[in-house]
Amino acid sequence: MFVITQSCCSDAACVSVCPVNCIHPTPEERGFGTSDILHIDPQACIDCGACADACPVNAIYPADKLGTRDRVFIDINADYYKSHPDIQSGYAPTGAELPGMAPFPEVVAATDDDWPGITYPDLPKLPADLRIALVGTGPSGGYALRTLIDRTEAQVTVIDRLPTPGGLVRAGVAPDHPGTKGVLHSFDLLYRDPRVTMATNVGVGAGPDEITPAELAEHFDAVFYAVGASESRRLGIPGEDLPGSTSATELVAWYNAAPGADSGPPIRRGGDERATGRAVIVGTGNVALDVARILVSPPELLATTDIADRALAILREQNVHEVVLLGRRGQDSAAYTAPEYRALAAIPGVDVEVFDNADGQVPDLSLPADPSRRRIVFLFHSAPEEIIGDSRVDAVAIRSGGTSHKVATDLVVRSIGYRSTPIPGLAFDDERGVISNDDGRLLDES
Repeated sequence: MFVITQSCCSDAACVSVCPVNCIHPTPEERGFGTSDILHIDPQACIDCGACADACPVNAIYPADKLGTRDRVFIDINADYYKSHPDIQSGYAPTGAELPGMAPFPEVVAATDDDWPGITYPDLPKLPADLRIALVGTGPSGGYALRTLIDRTEAQVTVIDRLPTPGGLVRAGVAPDHPGTKGVLHSFDLLYRDPRVTMATNVGVGAGPDEITPAELAEHFDAVFYAVGASESRRLGIPGEDLPGSTSATELVAWYNAAPGADSGPPIRRGGDERATGRAVIVGTGNVALDVARILVSPPELLATTDIADRALAILREQNVHEVVLLGRRGQDSAAYTAPEYRALAAIPGVDVEVFDNADGQVPDLSLPADPSRRRIVFLFHSAPEEIIGDSRVDAVAIRSGGTSHKVATDLVVRSIGYRSTPIPGLAFDDERGVISNDDGRLLDES
């Protein structure tokens, strides 16, 4: 039996190669795109291994080969089918039966009535001589390129401001999750397609060495912008600009050695008599948990990952022992996925503690962290009111359940979402933080 594990990217390449349709949800089913991972039906899997070969991020393994940390996914995969008894596995999409198997049940094509509210657009046949520009080589850009190559005969010019493609796959994935970066291999094959031209180190905007959106529109039949959201949202509280206060965007780019992120955050070092050994992260999404995991992991463990050497040296010197994550609402509203939360419990020697705080009863974090233990602390129903310090961050004032208290800290990291950066020449919706569009089609400036 094969099992899908935490690093699943829901690419669905495994779905298309499974001979017995035992991987769900499929792209045609509810839950695809919102489920944390895809799941293999243990009752229907025939151990052919086709899914493992097709997985671009090496997330699929035989159950008997899983390490201690990943064995929990055996139950996670199986439990999905217990909670979705309507899913039918065990038949081949082509109708071809395999030797020794019972006859497959009849497969009946679904109709629009089976999926109320879901509509599929008519895809017109496009001219073969189209010239298309695709700006951005992150995950969205990679999947857009795959669609263009697979479904059209267009010539595609791929543009990126960095010298190497990959975007957040290369610079935003945690260094201890190398399997997730494996999706780059499938994108690399697309970049080698004879219909694709790569143009890296090329910016789009109004700078002296940049191409303008108007020039792209003039020279191409269509332009796709897959530029992501690179700007971190701000907290809007006093002290946010003190040294020692940074964004998850900047911190992740620094420890991943992203181009242009050479100077790390001004972290108080372990030799400083005012050092607390604690970091506070505002937010409870997957990025926040990634940052927490990197900050609190023992330096000797980080040394086995592909973390930037410059980051490892500073993190080893600071040696954070405690990370506090603040969630404005309750745990049921946290934005992290279950696999990311489970990964915290797998860090050797690190305890995870959760405090609801709805009644204002919070742990005392006003003193430095205990250097004899490592832990991650979740404070829900808690929001920062002020970052405190003279020349740099010393503490955070937090309101929990109607009660204000202080948390001593060396570092504050905001991880509360992202917004796109405006591109001169393209209409921008400043309130939403996105390039102005109508269902994906860009709007003219007005």
